[in-house]
Amino acid sequence: MEGVTARDTARRPTGWRGLHYRLYDWVLHWSGHRHAQSALFLIALVEASVFPIPPDVLLMSMTLSRPQRGVRFALIATAGSVVGGVVGYAIGWGLWQLVEEWFFRHLGGIGFTAANFEGVQEAYRDNAFLAVFTAGFTPIPFKVFTIAAGVFQVGLGVFLVAAVLGRAGRFLLVALLLQWAGPRVLPFIEKYLGWLTIAFVVLLVAGFLAIGWLGGH
Repeated sequence: MEGVTARDTARRPTGWRGLHYRLYDWVLHWSGHRHAQSALFLIALVEASVFPIPPDVLLMSMTLSRPQRGVRFALIATAGSVVGGVVGYAIGWGLWQLVEEWFFRHLGGIGFTAANFEGVQEAYRDNAFLAVFTAGFTPIPFKVFTIAAGVFQVGLGVFLVAAVLGRAGRFLLVALLLQWAGPRVLPFIEKYLGWLTIAFVVLLVAGFLAIGWLGGH
């Protein structure tokens, strides 16, 4: 596991980026802890509303340590993230007027900006299910979409189904890739996961468009 947990801290940036790296290391240190599964659930939960480090980091490390439990770990991360998504939805639905200014002022670095919220609102007007699913599956900040779903009153049923499918698809993909390829694929996943997931969603959207086109002919 040295290739996963050893970090070069000598040239770390300072400020917000430095904090991001320290949080990354803190998440990784849980992989060998006896409460690693609980930590994975909780990190996935808070990441869906406010925490900047995705649970994939811990999921990767845990799966490499115990490949036979990769699917179990992916489902734990999915459960935590969906519960966290509901928490974010509740914040947006019931508390947003009270916390809006604080979020925009202090969490703009992880995606909470007025411009992003306007973009999310447009995405929800076009196709709320696809917007939540895409945010859940790709590196797009999921937390922005969970809170915005409550703010813009996306149907809770639509939100839950899309969140479960998006998060489960993402985490299971990571776990199964690591089970299949082992440690040698980790650098590739860390570098290209964003592009891989975006490519998958592009294909998925193309499939939806094709179905719609065929249905109209």
